[in-house]
Amino acid sequence: MKPNILVIGSATIDLAMKVKRIPQPGETVLGGVFLTSPGGKGANQAVAAARFGAEVSLVGCLGDDMYGKQALENYRREGINADHVRLATDAATAIATIMVDANGQNAIAVAPGANFAMRVEDVNRARPLIERCDILLLQLEIPMSCVRRAVEIAEELKKTIILNPAPAQLLDETILRSVSILTPNESETELLAGIPVRTDEQVRTAARHLRNL
Repeated sequence: MKPNILVIGSATIDLAMKVKRIPQPGETVLGGVFLTSPGGKGANQAVAAARFGAEVSLVGCLGDDMYGKQALENYRREGINADHVRLATDAATAIATIMVDANGQNAIAVAPGANFAMRVEDVNRARPLIERCDILLLQLEIPMSCVRRAVEIAEELKKTIILNPAPAQLLDETILRSVSILTPNESETELLAGIPVRTDEQVRTAARHLRNL
């Protein structure tokens, strides 16, 4: 039987360009290849899980615009249940503009748009999906009130909760104690644990601190 994965989170359209170098303020640099693709930490989690063979549902918010409809079509092509992705009429689809230079360094700006238009009611309406899922995947590119509500419902139903705590921000201990698996990178670990993680021992200390909350 396929694992049932539910993702509640962000969805964007990425506008990416390869350039020889990142321009300085006020400078124009002629670029190379340009591409448009669906992105967002939540949608990326959903696509990855679907490609690994899971049964996947996505709860999120897109703008009722060209980019939003394009993203929805992509999710359905990937075999993702997007019935709970709402098209907002009061916000545009989130856009990330990305420049990548010849050395792989990048500069990214994000207009969060409809991701920040997601409401607690969207999470409440998705309760049947939470009841059916084996694992709930979350990130922090949507309002914290939505993350908190999703965690509350999933904990009540004794579901496995995996949180990617990105973008980095402080989280209250109630959320951290409820999460089954936390996947922070170095900077996120330092912020959450309040200690540097430059050495292996510091990493272990930070991990113990977070586990013991």
